[in-house]
Amino acid sequence: MPEHRIGTQEEFEAARAELLAEEKKLTRRSDELARKRRELPWVPVEKDYGFETEGGTKSLADLFGGCSQLLVYHFMFGPPYEAGCPVCSSIADTLDPNAVHLKARDVTLICSSRAPIDKLLAYRERMGWGFDWVSTAGSDFHRDLGFQYTAEELGPFLAGDIPPTVRQMAEACGTDVPGYVTEGPGLSAYALSNGTVHRTYVTTARGLEPAMAYYGLLDRTPLGRHEEGEETHWLRRHDEYGPPTA
Repeated sequence: MPEHRIGTQEEFEAARAELLAEEKKLTRRSDELARKRRELPWVPVEKDYGFETEGGTKSLADLFGGCSQLLVYHFMFGPPYEAGCPVCSSIADTLDPNAVHLKARDVTLICSSRAPIDKLLAYRERMGWGFDWVSTAGSDFHRDLGFQYTAEELGPFLAGDIPPTVRQMAEACGTDVPGYVTEGPGLSAYALSNGTVHRTYVTTARGLEPAMAYYGLLDRTPLGRHEEGEETHWLRRHDEYGPPTA
């Protein structure tokens, strides 16, 4: 634990009051952005996507499961993967227990990946999750949303110095770097209105942090995320962590 400025209770309370004012501003700004998110125009989904599910082939409309809203987490698990991405797995740990609460607010939450459905279901059993998981194998669903890339598109990246974390994640997934980075994570939202499916929102990268609850909690600890200078990512699948280190 590094040394830190030590103060009195009075100094802490004064500084905390200043910080609280800033946190409230951020909360109000977040509420404003949530409103603007809901005001985005809806785009009808005209392509006829097919999804392999535990119950057979289904359409996008079928995935709503009786709700009028659908959230899809685009989970990095490509056809050559032997296991799901550890970072996506950490996100799924957050998503899974929330699915029942979202359902109570007319929202169905699922994950989608490009690996065959039997691989996805076996990995879901290993991880102990209960959400519905669909395979988009043979579909352009991920590609059309910008969550799948070709080797040609990734040429400049693959020709450069590959970050150690990328090699780490590729190895953890049982594939090589090109096989790993052709997949991308994302979140997309849909509304079913008058029989038509509309896309209402799409995000990726740091837009996924609301689904990474551990970061919000770490941001409130003395050391924060504490990731600077680390060559490999600290995240592991929840069944792969060893005993805590001092």
